[in-house]
Amino acid sequence: MTRAAFRLRRLSRRTQPFQESVIREMTRLGAEVGGVNLAQGLPDFEPAAEIVGALERALARPESHQYSYTWGLPELREAVARKSRSFNGIDADPDDEVTVTCGVSEGVVAAVLALTEPEDEVLVLEPWYENYVPACTLAGARPRFVPLSEPGFALDPERLERAVTRRTRLILVNTPGNPSGRVFSREELEGVARVCRRHGLIAVTDEIYEHMWYDGHRSLSLASLPGMEDRTVTLSGLGKTYAVTGWRVGWAIAAPKLTALIRKVHDYLTICAPTPFQEAGVAALSLPPRYYEDLRRTYGARRAILLDALSRAGLAFTPPEGAYYVMVDAAELGWKDDWKFVDFLARRIGVVAVPGSSFYRRGGRTRARLNFAKKEATLREAARRLTAKSLRAP
Repeated sequence: MTRAAFRLRRLSRRTQPFQESVIREMTRLGAEVGGVNLAQGLPDFEPAAEIVGALERALARPESHQYSYTWGLPELREAVARKSRSFNGIDADPDDEVTVTCGVSEGVVAAVLALTEPEDEVLVLEPWYENYVPACTLAGARPRFVPLSEPGFALDPERLERAVTRRTRLILVNTPGNPSGRVFSREELEGVARVCRRHGLIAVTDEIYEHMWYDGHRSLSLASLPGMEDRTVTLSGLGKTYAVTGWRVGWAIAAPKLTALIRKVHDYLTICAPTPFQEAGVAALSLPPRYYEDLRRTYGARRAILLDALSRAGLAFTPPEGAYYVMVDAAELGWKDDWKFVDFLARRIGVVAVPGSSFYRRGGRTRARLNFAKKEATLREAARRLTAKSLRAP
C-alpha cells in the first residue's frame, strides 16, 4: 500500500493533553551538547558490590530468565514486608498486601487506573513529578492541583481540603519530594490523614526517596498514621536507594481490597517485574543499617557541593530536606523563560537541568531542577562550569 493510499480514522485524543517526558528530553540534549547531566536522576556511580554480585548469581540460574509470579517473587515480597515493618511502621502481609511492580512509575499508573473511575478527580500537590498527570489522564481522571506554599514548599491541609469535591477519589503525595526536596512533617501528614478520613479518600504515596533526608529531617510514611492503614497505597522501590534505576523494580503496599484491584491492572500492564532483578532486590533489602547511614552522609556531601556552587552563581533556592533534587529560581538573574534558561545552561555553560514549568500547571517559568545523584568529581566539574561564567540573562 502506498503512503498516499493509506488512511486512518481519527486517532485517539487520550494522549494529547500531555507531552513526552521533558526530563528524558533534557538527557538527550545533554548527549547532544556534551554537558554535565544534572537533569535526569541518573546516578553515574556503581551500585553496592553485594547487589551486583547477587544479580550475577541470579543470571546464572536458568529459571531467572522466565516470568516470576505476577505480583512478585515470594522472597522479595517477604523482604519488602520486613522492611516496611521495621522502617516504615507498616505491618504488611506479603501474600495479599505487597505487589512488586516495574518501578514506582508503573505503580502510580496501576494505582490510579485501579482506584478511579473516568471523570473522578485526583488531588495532585504542586509542584509534582511529571508522571502523575499523565497517569490521571490515561485513567480518564481529572487532576486537581493543590499548590504547596512557596518558597519552602509547605503543605497546607486547609487548602487541600478546600480542593475536595464530590468527585475526588485520590490524593497523590510525594515525600521526600521530587522536585521540591521537601520532607513533609508529621503535622502536615496528619493534616492529609484528616482530609482522607473525613471525605473517604485514598492516598497514593510515592516514597521512592524514603532513605534520603538531611539536616535532622526524617521520612515518615502516611500509612503508619492512625486510620490510614486501609486507605493508603505506599509506593517505593530499588532504583534510587540502591542506584539501580535501570532495574525497574518497585512495590505497592496496600490493604487487601486495594491490592486486589492494583494487581489486576499490574498483571495486564506488565505481567511482572524482571525476575533476576527481583532476586537481587532481596539482597538489596538485606543490607545492614550502615548502608543507609553511609547513603545519607554521602548524599549530604554531594548536596553541599551543588548548593555551594548554585549560591556562588547567584541562583535562589530552598535547600532540599530530602531526595536529591534542588529547584533554583533564576528570576533575580533576569530570566523570564525557563526553557531559554536551561538551553543557555546546556549550550553556554555545559550543565543540563530540567525546566521548572514541567512540574507545574502554569508556574515555574523562571525555575529549573538540578540533581546531585552524581559522583563528587562530576559535581565539582558542574560547580566549576556554573561559577566560571555569569548566568545572567543576555
